[in-house]
Amino acid sequence: GKPVEKIPRTGIREIAEATGNWPIRGWFTAEGLPDEVAERWPWNRRSAVNSLAENIDGIPEDDDLNYPLLALSVLERHGRGFSTDDVARLWLDELPAGRTFTAERVAYRNLLDGVEPPRTATRRNPFREWIGALIRADVYGWVNPGDPGTAAEYAWRDARLTHTANGLYGAMFAAAMCASSMVAGSAEEVVEAGLSVVPPRSRLHRAVRQAAEDAAREDDFERVVDLLHERHGDLHWVHTINNAALIAAALVHGRGDFTATVAGAVAGGWDTDSAGATAGSIAGALNGGVPSQWALRDSLASSLTGFDGIGLEQLARRTQELMHP
Repeated sequence: GKPVEKIPRTGIREIAEATGNWPIRGWFTAEGLPDEVAERWPWNRRSAVNSLAENIDGIPEDDDLNYPLLALSVLERHGRGFSTDDVARLWLDELPAGRTFTAERVAYRNLLDGVEPPRTATRRNPFREWIGALIRADVYGWVNPGDPGTAAEYAWRDARLTHTANGLYGAMFAAAMCASSMVAGSAEEVVEAGLSVVPPRSRLHRAVRQAAEDAAREDDFERVVDLLHERHGDLHWVHTINNAALIAAALVHGRGDFTATVAGAVAGGWDTDSAGATAGSIAGALNGGVPSQWALRDSLASSLTGFDGIGLEQLARRTQELMHP
């Protein structure tokens, strides 16, 4: 999803079709892409240099990956009793300000101004229901397999630094799904676990419920995405509600197929890399691993101290050591 981030759904499909990759089943490529299509839908300039089939070499740096590394760090440093203040101090110690965006950047600035959590989430922060907290939550689920309630509570502690209301609920939803995915037998079970920690009268709960029902009923995933855009097309492309609904729909419609699940989340045309990553995280856990076609050189790039060049096997081992006994 990285090279097509900020490209709308129509453009993503046109690029994929023009390169023989529709339905999406592999990395995006610029090879064979007609000039007029490339001009109409330019790649994400930051990601095209290391996220296309012809230039991927290991796992490129991304804010969506830095935050799970920080979650791992806060658990290693402070244990299961970590606080929101611990997360804030870790950010100031380790997270470069230039690697933050939207709600996270505002909260970071508030911290530098001496504002303490949870006011960091509300002071001059119009982004507090956007997707930033949701993309930070996976590790809190992985360390609590089969315990979505605890996973959601950990995610809440982290998310309240930057988010409120549906922004908070999105993080809790993602963490609960990740916790469930380690033990569940189906994507439907995972989505239900996620919904179990979201207030039932919230806009997020209603959106996810409708999306899951659409995905279970409709054979054509494009029709599912049509319905999502009809309902949520007025929201910003990195809002929590539309992206969480898309993730749920991709999981349910994918029926355990890793590639179809990730491709569906990306083809939806909102926060392509974030939605694809969360959906892939859960689908990978449900399948007990990721298909070999998606394997990369095992080296992750990061500007966080101690993580640049780290391998996934080491990260998996460190995460497993933190799992609830």
